[in-house]
Amino acid sequence: MHTPPFARPRWFSYTSCVLVSASLIGCYGDPMISGVDPYAPTVFKEGNTSMPLVAPNPKTLLPFYVSETTIFKFAIDTQSILIGNDGVTRYMVQITSPSGSKQTQYEGIRCDSYQARLYGTYETNGSWRENPLGDWSAIKDNVPNRYQAALAQGAICNFSSQEKSLKTVLQSLDPNGFIGGIKPTNSLGVVN
Repeated sequence: MHTPPFARPRWFSYTSCVLVSASLIGCYGDPMISGVDPYAPTVFKEGNTSMPLVAPNPKTLLPFYVSETTIFKFAIDTQSILIGNDGVTRYMVQITSPSGSKQTQYEGIRCDSYQARLYGTYETNGSWRENPLGDWSAIKDNVPNRYQAALAQGAICNFSSQEKSLKTVLQSLDPNGFIGGIKPTNSLGVVN
């Protein structure tokens, strides 16, 4: 079939428009063109953290195992656990000395960098005192009072990512199944 000469420019313009559109759509997701690299590391930006308004609830304090060598007892207030969208899980922890004195702290754990931060402590007068020097520090595994490592490894973290389900965190804290004293390994038995 023969195309009349006046129809060729219209056909050519439609074809050109489709080809240009297809090439633009193909380049839309290209990180080199858009400037957004999906594989680039993200910069951590911590959300606002407010001190708790209440003391830890004795009815929701759950003891957890830390290590054979510690002389202290540790308990987490399960009502205080807050899984933040910023990648930080915040909680109240109560530390009891052999003499029975108690110290309660409000802390956070970052699983991606395996760090912890002390936000503040609960004072004997019934108020919270912020820790003005609180900064992120590495969680230590090889110390007797390794409660942050126990919480991270046993409940709060899913290896190097934050556990997003509060139900899973609470199930992991169950004293009958808590594994916070055991460092996770990969499928070959290599400690991570």
